[in-house]
Amino acid sequence: MAASRSLFLLSLGGTLESPAVLRKCKYAFLTLPNYSLIAVANALEPLRMANRLVGNEVYEWSVLSLDGRAADASSGLNLSPTGALDKLGAVDILFVCGGINVREAVSPALLTALRRLAERRVPLGALCTGGYALARAGLLDNFSATIHWENLSALREEFPRVRISDQLFTIDRDRFTCSGGTAPLDLMLNLIQVKLGPRISQLVSEQFIVDRVRKDTDRQYVPLRAQVGVSHRGLIRVAQLMEENIEKPLSLEKIAKATGLSRRQIERLFKRDLNCVPKHYYLEMRLRRARELLLQTAMPIMDITTACGFQSPPHFSKCYRIQFGYPPSAERKIGDKGGRLREFRAAPATVT
Repeated sequence: MAASRSLFLLSLGGTLESPAVLRKCKYAFLTLPNYSLIAVANALEPLRMANRLVGNEVYEWSVLSLDGRAADASSGLNLSPTGALDKLGAVDILFVCGGINVREAVSPALLTALRRLAERRVPLGALCTGGYALARAGLLDNFSATIHWENLSALREEFPRVRISDQLFTIDRDRFTCSGGTAPLDLMLNLIQVKLGPRISQLVSEQFIVDRVRKDTDRQYVPLRAQVGVSHRGLIRVAQLMEENIEKPLSLEKIAKATGLSRRQIERLFKRDLNCVPKHYYLEMRLRRARELLLQTAMPIMDITTACGFQSPPHFSKCYRIQFGYPPSAERKIGDKGGRLREFRAAPATVT
């Protein structure tokens, strides 16, 4: 069965080695109290599916807690069996899995245990808010790292020696940090691609109805209210109007009239809180929407040009190239090609 499945995968264009010669990869997931169950599930399931597709136990995983008792997720559920951290054997990566109230979940005993693991040269990762524990332990100093968008600003303030990124996930040498929700699925798909090749990674993503495998250059969406705070209602309303009018962009005068703010007030708000002009913010919003359509739909570029409020394909192409470094016509080729993840190398940090 394993051999026939491997031949099937090779017939689809894969570059899979014989399962018999593949070294088993072992991951451990250290669950903190109130961890995010969706983040952990999105990390575990791609490993299970990769084993199924390959027809061999290429991946092995374990769930741990500091004391060996099953920790409750934020949903009140827990995972079993759960082992104790001090029983951890050799692993390729240990992921610290956080969730809500992560500050209360990080104890002196946990910090000591994480530092000992680092001394043993155990590669360390984090899902959702688990990066906070690594940062508290001093294990992300001078590393690029990411965390769930709700915690980005706080981490930047509290840990200035950590290069905080708003990427979906960040790999910097032997640190693997990831934002929450579905982003761990993207991280694992990229790690699977390194080990088993892009075809297996793509097959796993298809099993989970994922449109594309996102890369470490993709950013997590950070709501404006998280960037500026809920008290900036005028600025948030301006951004909402922009988002509601992508196809036919509004002039700044019309936005000012609709929000009861003057043009000068709007420009001042954007400069003070976002360090940009409204026109540039609006353009970036439209280009992000265009990129989503290019990667997630089969819409012709002409239709995307219109849907995102650009005057003509040449104008759209020029703006897109300035923003992303290549024209819209190249985006789908890059997305289809995928590309091999840089294993244990620093990903560029994009701090806004």
